[in-house]
Amino acid sequence: MDGERIIEDVGVAEQRIVELETELVDVDPARIGAEAQRLDRAQTPTERMRLPRSTVRRLGYLGAVYLAGLASMTLLLGPSTEAVLLPLVPTVIALAFTFELMDSAAGMGFGTALAPVLFLLGYDPLQVTPVLLVSEAVTGLISGGVHHELKNTSFSFRPLNDATRMMLLLGGVGSVASIVSIVLTYFALTLPDVYIETYVAVLVLVMGAIGLLRARRVTTIEYRPRRIVGFAVIAGLNKGIGGGGYGPVVTLGQILSGVYEKSATAIASLAESIVSVVGVLTFVALSTQGVAVDLVLLPSVFTAGFLAAVAAPYLVRVVPNRVWRYVIPLYAFVIGLLGLTFGLRV
Repeated sequence: MDGERIIEDVGVAEQRIVELETELVDVDPARIGAEAQRLDRAQTPTERMRLPRSTVRRLGYLGAVYLAGLASMTLLLGPSTEAVLLPLVPTVIALAFTFELMDSAAGMGFGTALAPVLFLLGYDPLQVTPVLLVSEAVTGLISGGVHHELKNTSFSFRPLNDATRMMLLLGGVGSVASIVSIVLTYFALTLPDVYIETYVAVLVLVMGAIGLLRARRVTTIEYRPRRIVGFAVIAGLNKGIGGGGYGPVVTLGQILSGVYEKSATAIASLAESIVSVVGVLTFVALSTQGVAVDLVLLPSVFTAGFLAAVAAPYLVRVVPNRVWRYVIPLYAFVIGLLGLTFGLRV
């Protein structure tokens, strides 16, 4: 009976993915990155460093959002001394800021690098994984908003523009594929961790290598809706079975489909926040079943991630796109290589 239900759920998910794919037919990758390209051509890096006063004012409002977030954590951590003091661990803040800066700028690598380092520092998975998922959900939203404000891409819901449609569909397809993979992996199939880690690492390594070849040859790739949906499905499956591998595949998948590099990282950040919410809800469900989830690291990771989610889009704005054309696939290649060598989940 359970097997039939799983097959039925997978069939419904596949049908939904086909429906979402049709929405991508009218998307034009050239329009997605048009504003960022105009800014790159019209201004030098030095000129792009200067921000309009209105933008600086709006970014300043994020300080209130940060303080509200810390206040909410007091409720999450409970009425204890630690909750009132909101313990901030300098080492964790420095590490999280570095890796989130690269994640929000290059579209990948936050959980990949930070999780194993935190494990080495003595923290256990139930102290690390839920916190990283919460942080990715929040910082992805902040990073996407700042990318929009700094014109690395342009999101619009009324009317729904190409970048927003791409982001929603990548996040939606990724979430559906992630849920399907969780169901299959944990209820129907048993896959050894080494297989999962090797598969994701090789996939990211190959995509990084292809991205580097494309950057060197400066080729223009024809946009195909089925291709971008395929990348979203693969990324979602990776997220579900291994907890990682979403960012590299979605970011490089967009680039290989013809999306401007700066815009691809912005869309990937916001799309991954949607998928991360699914993971957060999973841990909320687990906590109701008696699984002890420790959020003591949340104030430190949230603080670092929040700062990096503002700084990274500014870095993307200032640095010329031709640099990101090489940095993004090279970073993916290194992540895949490290995953393959040391068994890190990318």
